[in-house]
Amino acid sequence: METRRLRLLSANIQAGSSTRGYHDYVARSWSHVLPAGNKRGSLDTIAQLAGEHDIVGLNESDPGSLRSGFTNQTHYLAQRGGFDYWSHQPNRRVGGVASSANGLLSRLEPREVIDHPLPGRISGRGVLLARYGEGDAALLVAVAHLSLGATSRAAQLGFIAELLHDHPHAVLMGDFNCSIDRPEMQALFRSTRLQPPEGDVPTFPSWRPQRAIDHILVGDGLRTSNARALPAAQSDHLALSIQLDVPDSALR
Repeated sequence: METRRLRLLSANIQAGSSTRGYHDYVARSWSHVLPAGNKRGSLDTIAQLAGEHDIVGLNESDPGSLRSGFTNQTHYLAQRGGFDYWSHQPNRRVGGVASSANGLLSRLEPREVIDHPLPGRISGRGVLLARYGEGDAALLVAVAHLSLGATSRAAQLGFIAELLHDHPHAVLMGDFNCSIDRPEMQALFRSTRLQPPEGDVPTFPSWRPQRAIDHILVGDGLRTSNARALPAAQSDHLALSIQLDVPDSALR
């Protein structure tokens, strides 16, 4: 069977803000709602990393609020990284001055991209679903940022499981805010053809990574290799990069 190798990246970019230690969550909290700091420089660094990949899923990408200087950060990264195709899903506003979105950057043209709101105790979470190719064998790429609470996370993963239920060529990437061994993650694996990764790649916190909470999960019809955590400028998460072998039939 002919396959094509793609490079995938999942990155929580923290809207271009800088966090170099837990103290910055307090000392630099203003940077999460105001357009100060070198966010443009951080985005340029992230764009350089993204540009080495074929499909990129973004979390906490500001779609154009006060804190980003009204710049749609997903669009900016697409332009700077040389991506012909991009999409974003605004899903949360913070105090009227900040906004957050899931984003997708792609060198391949998706057949369709659909936004789905996710359930949860607090609204404002979503999953961005892109389809490449036709029919049941198509490559599906879902980008999500899950809740901190286990109950909401379980409901969100249950919803995503229905979207990806029996697809062998599905990919689910993003900031899950939990490790693979959590009960809600095990329920996801039982309900879909997604497979647990071969090993943990810690991504959080970026300055001393101890927790594997950013994941790229793939269906049993796909093969991965070379999973690595890479700096996403000064975000509090490292980005996760993998190589993905996809059957040509899934892209046609």
